[in-house]
Amino acid sequence: MKLGIVTPVLTLLPRAHARWEETGTFADVVDLVCEAERLGYHHCTCSEHVAVPVEAAETRGGRYWDPLATFGALAMRTSTIRLATHVLVLGYHHPLEIAKRYGTLDLISGGRLILGVGVGTLEEEFSLLGAQFEGRGERGDDAMRALRAALAQREPSYSGPHYSFASMVVEPHALQAHVPMWVGGRTFRSLRRAVALGDGWAPFNLRTDDLAAMLTRVELPDGFEVAVQNEHPLDPIAESDRVREQLARFRAIGATMLNVRFVHHSPAHYKEQLAALAELVTPSV
Repeated sequence: MKLGIVTPVLTLLPRAHARWEETGTFADVVDLVCEAERLGYHHCTCSEHVAVPVEAAETRGGRYWDPLATFGALAMRTSTIRLATHVLVLGYHHPLEIAKRYGTLDLISGGRLILGVGVGTLEEEFSLLGAQFEGRGERGDDAMRALRAALAQREPSYSGPHYSFASMVVEPHALQAHVPMWVGGRTFRSLRRAVALGDGWAPFNLRTDDLAAMLTRVELPDGFEVAVQNEHPLDPIAESDRVREQLARFRAIGATMLNVRFVHHSPAHYKEQLAALAELVTPSV
């Protein structure tokens, strides 16, 4: 099972983050991502929200570093770890905006982008941005098809029910001929969208039994990634046997990757947890 990290500091979820993250800096982020890279971790994540209503921030959190700026800076300080948006909200952007901006990121990072996308759920944020909330699933499907046609093309062409373009130059564009696209979400619909249009599913806030039940309802394509996220933070130093059991459960339901959240009390403790988990899964990490 490959490992990725839910990058500390970049997002603060109520009652789920460590106290030190509240004052953590980008230097801390760089240090921890570089350590994850040294240990062989596959990817790090960054999520997108433009503006969160005060009431919603009480449950969703209010801090969300911008993925494009954050990953652009991290790309210059790393060389192998992949950069996974988890997730971009499709309805906030025209597909060619994503193709240009994140294609440029893929280029400057040497082909390390994983484009995690979702249809979004925060209606107030859609309204703020002038984006259409109703029908966002259908529009998201069309956006994914448009992105697949555009990401690695200098002169992309696509015609769909919501997005159409031709005779336009997008330069630079993605370095990878096929940028991996994962779909984030916590519904069976998100899994079906991922199987039909993407290369992986990145669920969150789901129990292992619920994940297993959903995965038994679909036939996964060859090479399809299932990048699960642990429901409760892992403590591989103090609870190595329990962590081994959880990893075994994830493998048994078909997970190929784990987006890890740790118990951690300082940057130094986070590094120790990174090493401890890598040790548990060696040599597969």
